[in-house]
Amino acid sequence: MLTEKARDQLASIAGQENMKTDTASLLAYSYDSTSQYQAMPDAVVSPATTNEVASIVQVCNNENIPIVPRGSGTNLCAGTTPLEGGIVLLFNRMDQIIEVDEENLTIRTQPGVFTKDINKVAEEVGLFYPPDPGSMHISQIGGNISENSGGLRGLKYGVTRDYILGLEIVLPNGKIIRTGGKLAKDVAGYDLTRLYVGSEGTLGIVTEATLKLIPQPETKKTMLALYRDLESAAETVSAIIANRIIPATLEFLDQATVRVVEDFAQIGLPTDAQAVLLIEQDGASEVVARDMERIAVLCKENNAFKVTVAESKQQADALTSARRTALSALSRLKPTTILEDATVPRSEIAKMVRAINDIAVKYEVSICTFGHAGDGNLHPTCLTDIRNKDEITRVEKAFEEIFHKAVELGGTITGEHGVGAMKLPHLHLKAGEAGIEAMRSIKAALDPNGIMNPGKVFTQAERNRVVVNK
Repeated sequence: MLTEKARDQLASIAGQENMKTDTASLLAYSYDSTSQYQAMPDAVVSPATTNEVASIVQVCNNENIPIVPRGSGTNLCAGTTPLEGGIVLLFNRMDQIIEVDEENLTIRTQPGVFTKDINKVAEEVGLFYPPDPGSMHISQIGGNISENSGGLRGLKYGVTRDYILGLEIVLPNGKIIRTGGKLAKDVAGYDLTRLYVGSEGTLGIVTEATLKLIPQPETKKTMLALYRDLESAAETVSAIIANRIIPATLEFLDQATVRVVEDFAQIGLPTDAQAVLLIEQDGASEVVARDMERIAVLCKENNAFKVTVAESKQQADALTSARRTALSALSRLKPTTILEDATVPRSEIAKMVRAINDIAVKYEVSICTFGHAGDGNLHPTCLTDIRNKDEITRVEKAFEEIFHKAVELGGTITGEHGVGAMKLPHLHLKAGEAGIEAMRSIKAALDPNGIMNPGKVFTQAERNRVVVNK
């Protein structure tokens, strides 16, 4: 609980009008896009500057008040739920693009800027910011950095981490540091920039970021390939990569997902196919034309019964937009939607999809699967009802088995969603005890009071264990 002294200090820093303690505000920020996790904060604070953030952190560190940095709350790992109360820190007042540097191909931004707006500003000067999480229209760049967000273009262009050149960070003690910069090379000391990308707000607060931009692709083509079995679709993915073709987008949807998306989007998606690949290529016109011809041949050689190329930009955009609506479309079917992101090597996609289907039958739950086939990142999505305790128990057991299977196949428990609170019990499957111990030590060194987003990645008990063992 906030003491009256701490409450007054925080209000004096951010302004009384930028600190909310009424029940409606606290309730609004007690949950994020993850089901089953909710906890009330003690206050919601909206700073306007880095210095205000630093002052707020100093007060919280002195008073042992938990801090949960939050963007739009679109994360799917319970990464921004205030599980131990404290304050939720919003960045709606730190929403400015500070600079677009066309000479150095960079953009400098505050954390509250929407991802889509970064791309829009870049495109206005003929540049391109590739990371495109499904929530890019409403997610903020600060949240993308905290979760190291991926997206449909991850196969060719990588994820958020690959475009972060430098950060301004408020440490858990309130001190401000800057890492990296507008540099192609920088090996001065530990790579703190990469440490903080994907740290889920557990090591400090990002208050500014310098992002890398690239030249805008000259053109783009979009293709849909239909299959009567999952194996053929998976073999096509491997064949495309083996032929040294790296598409901008290489997406997989199973039949159950296609049917739901088509019912939602009404754009004529083929609901009779067992599997669908959505493939995009961008770049120079002659390269795109050549690659798409080769990809079409590979699809047919691997038993695609139909391959079509979008005839217009509008048709292409409709196909891509339909894929982006998959989660929204599935969410209409049941009161609770649980979306995961087990990731395996590309060569194991067919095995993983089959395993997911078998696990769904075993536990008598409904799971649809779609995802980024090009980088092996699958999104098994369970449609359920949180009020059905028996079914939720079976869902949890099903996902635990899915995580075990992904790791068994050489994969990981999360490709882009993060650990947060939701996957904390499964982190050992991927990191191992020695790896977790190393991470705990970093957390304890940077945040000895454990105020930064507690209950995410590590529990309070684990933090105490490190302190006791020191």
